[in-house]
Amino acid sequence: MILILDFGSQYTQLIARRVRELNVYCEIHPFNKAPSNIENVKGVILSGSPHSVLDANAPNPDLTGFNASDLPILGVCYGAQFIAKANGGKVESSETREYGRANLTKIETAHELLKGMSVGCQVWMSHGDTILSLPENYSVIASTSDVEVAGYQAGTQKIYGIQFHPEVYHSTEGMVLLRNFVVNICGCHQEWTPDSFVETTVEALKQKLGNDKVVLGLSGGVDSSVAAMLLHKAIGKQLHCIFVDNGLLRKNEFENVLEAYLGMGLNVKGVRAAQKFYDALEGLTNPEEKRKAIGRTFIEVFDEEAHHITDVKWLAQGTIYPDVIESVSVKGPSATIKSHHNVGGLPDFMKLKVVEPLNSLFKDEVRRVGATLGLKNEILHRHPFPGPGLGIRILSEITPEKVRILQEVDYIFIEGLKSSGLYDKVWQALAVLLPVQSVGVMGDERTYENVVALRAVGSTDGMTADWSHLPYEFLAKISNEIINKVKGINRVVYDISSKPPATIEWE
Repeated sequence: MILILDFGSQYTQLIARRVRELNVYCEIHPFNKAPSNIENVKGVILSGSPHSVLDANAPNPDLTGFNASDLPILGVCYGAQFIAKANGGKVESSETREYGRANLTKIETAHELLKGMSVGCQVWMSHGDTILSLPENYSVIASTSDVEVAGYQAGTQKIYGIQFHPEVYHSTEGMVLLRNFVVNICGCHQEWTPDSFVETTVEALKQKLGNDKVVLGLSGGVDSSVAAMLLHKAIGKQLHCIFVDNGLLRKNEFENVLEAYLGMGLNVKGVRAAQKFYDALEGLTNPEEKRKAIGRTFIEVFDEEAHHITDVKWLAQGTIYPDVIESVSVKGPSATIKSHHNVGGLPDFMKLKVVEPLNSLFKDEVRRVGATLGLKNEILHRHPFPGPGLGIRILSEITPEKVRILQEVDYIFIEGLKSSGLYDKVWQALAVLLPVQSVGVMGDERTYENVVALRAVGSTDGMTADWSHLPYEFLAKISNEIINKVKGINRVVYDISSKPPATIEWE
């Protein structure tokens, strides 16, 4: 495996995704919490960072263990500046800064790290600090027109630094460099595939769980569904699945998803509990309070149902790798934006051990594993849907009538995307009921009714997203259909915000 030490860069997860694309397993760890057991580590990548190496409180990792093991090390941006400064080089916040696209005007094309890259190829820069001089015996292997030390090697050691980001799309030959490091220099075998993941994970689950009973809360989404299929493949009927109708699902979703699960051979119990959730949400308008009330009620319902199953030892969760990364407290990396991740959500009174078969996978990898397992397309390619459901898409107190209105709007929007061939071109689409009323005219009468916002975004993993440029004709048709068919709505707007600075969900 490749170990990636995270210094807080917005691109750290992208480094991991690129290494995974080479069919090589990798893990991200906070720079100050590196694993002590590095027996299976073949190389180390140091990420970029929003910090300056010149700051008094700059991240300062201890690389002694890696150096003693002669592990190849690749420093990216901050990582490169840290290695240079720590070994006697000179780094300054200088006039010569680079942000955005640049070109490598000089490349040691025969060098093991850069072999196959072209002089003049485009790279992506994002650094304020610049390496002005290298430590003794270090050599420059790449430059741009503005920055002499765009890449270097530490003498004859397999330690390298680059001041550009090979992991981003704009570095046109970045994958060549990463392949050189991961495969050629570190000697990693490119054997980490969906098929191999299923095989090794199922075997590991068999060994770990034995004949124990496992309970899993299904949501209808791809993560919990793939987790269920892996567990089903490992332990069969020892897996007990619970699918809760919290009254905040999409129109007809409870019936449709339950039918799909039963067709997959899973041992599933459907529980209708809408009124319990509505009671818990009464009077609440604050988003976090609503999330906590929904989460608390789900745990209560789930726990009650789980107690009907005797001798359960394990709770399974569909936690995926970004959930794990974002839930680790690190000096610098992403702050928690909202409290809806599975990680750490298990209450003290549920004395069950936790099994998370997907906690090493990114979302796109989960889908590939699901395809290998034969998961149905309607679940495999279903848009992400938040745990609190429509509860965070009603921007006011939640009532059954508001849920009904939003379900109808959402149904028209989603079915319209599907019938127009646009659903699979969008990462996530949703409707939001706003706490706003506007004046309208229907027939000869003045109306004063609700406003609904439609949102559709394109993304790879939800970490960043851009609004989808849906055809005007489509939006006009959907708007007209919503206003004509959904009583209580007289205005439709379309959200054209990207993430960042906005989030995908409104709450």
